[in-house]
Amino acid sequence: MLDETPEIDNPDFWLLRLGRRMRKRERLLDEWWRYYRGRPPLPELPKNAQQAFLDFQRKARTNVCQLIANASVHRLTALGVTGPDGEPDTRASLWWQKNRLDSRQKLVWRVAMSQSVGYMLVGEHPTRTEENGRPSPLVTAEHPRECIVEYDPETGEPLVGLKAYHSDIDGYGYAVVFFDDTRFPYKTKERCGRRLPWGPDSWVPVGGDQGEQHDLGMLQLVEFARMPDLGEDPEPEFAGVTDIQDRLNLGVLNRMATSRNAGFPQKWIKGHKFAKKVDPTTGLLTVDQPFVPGPSAIWVSEGEKAEFGQLAAADLSGFLKEHESDVRDALILSHTPAYYYAGQLVNISADTIGALDILHVAKMREHISAFGEGLETVMALCAAQAGVPEDYTEAEVRWANPAHASLAVRADAATKFKSIGYPLDVIAEEMGETPATVRRITAGAASQALLAASLLPAPGAAPSAGNVPDDDGGVPGG
Repeated sequence: MLDETPEIDNPDFWLLRLGRRMRKRERLLDEWWRYYRGRPPLPELPKNAQQAFLDFQRKARTNVCQLIANASVHRLTALGVTGPDGEPDTRASLWWQKNRLDSRQKLVWRVAMSQSVGYMLVGEHPTRTEENGRPSPLVTAEHPRECIVEYDPETGEPLVGLKAYHSDIDGYGYAVVFFDDTRFPYKTKERCGRRLPWGPDSWVPVGGDQGEQHDLGMLQLVEFARMPDLGEDPEPEFAGVTDIQDRLNLGVLNRMATSRNAGFPQKWIKGHKFAKKVDPTTGLLTVDQPFVPGPSAIWVSEGEKAEFGQLAAADLSGFLKEHESDVRDALILSHTPAYYYAGQLVNISADTIGALDILHVAKMREHISAFGEGLETVMALCAAQAGVPEDYTEAEVRWANPAHASLAVRADAATKFKSIGYPLDVIAEEMGETPATVRRITAGAASQALLAASLLPAPGAAPSAGNVPDDDGGVPGG
């Protein structure tokens, strides 16, 4: 049996504590994932009608939550890492490219926006090595269903981490408890399902009780929490509008029901005697309906005072206005630009887009500030894994500008920056270029300037046919 004594250096205690915490939040993660995937709870109907209208209800779903989450993911793009002096770092760029962080970062941002938190794990690459013989760093994107981090309540720094997963290959569960200098691997005693067991007898240490020492100097598991409030757990990007999402679905269901039952003129007849018959299947007495609408149908009744007529169709414009209002409320409360739901916005100007973007860009800069710190920690772990002595905690992550701007607007801004003396590399960064591209641009500009300078006559050189001054002091033909 594993020791459940709450000692800070006891990996058995941390395995069970973090594993149970991870299992406890599974239900909430499932709920958030259903909202993100557009599968929230169905609008409720009376019990006796729920099954009959199940398919009808599914058509009422309008997924706004995914739009809100992806609107933020689309604006979050880390371009690379530079040194403290702002110059591109060759080693950091190499680690960045080899670990495909241009694309893997989006996996982490998307899961953070949809599930409240994402992770990156830094370890040893199984095949690649550095020039000094150490294994190259391997950076992987991790899901909150499989990872969790505990923080020191005094310092707020990460204290212990856990990665636990089910292997589809052999059917066993595997887990690793991470400390800043040691990691402790575990394996389930028996094969299990995807829902891992967290009893004290479910896991056994792998490779002894001493664990595996490492010299990274910090926790290998880096957490990227989506905008947590102080003292509160993080929530997904759409957490504040789930009630509006439910209201939207209910409003669409009501509109669909009204459209089906009263969206077209309803016919009525009086003075006609309807025939009745018993349904052979149910045994219920039913009314025979001889009047079926159709382009060639003629309705005839033998009743002496039979009358036909129709009711006015239901007005659905109120439902549509309600739907537009709910969508706008969801976008406003989640700080998502209103032009994502065009509505009345037609042929709007760049200034209008900028005004509608203010809260969204402010939110993006807050995400960038938090996620940038995490990426700096990832780079510091990469450096420690590669055996590089430089301190990468002072590195700077370059991000694409989250504000929406057309190419013409950005080019105009670059021209103005140049006119007031901004250097070319800073202008290229403002244009959203990666550190590697910035280096190419500045190197290309420098080589062109050098070539142009080499074509100029040397100071004090003897006049030649092309540069002999005329009587007025000018150059002939100039």
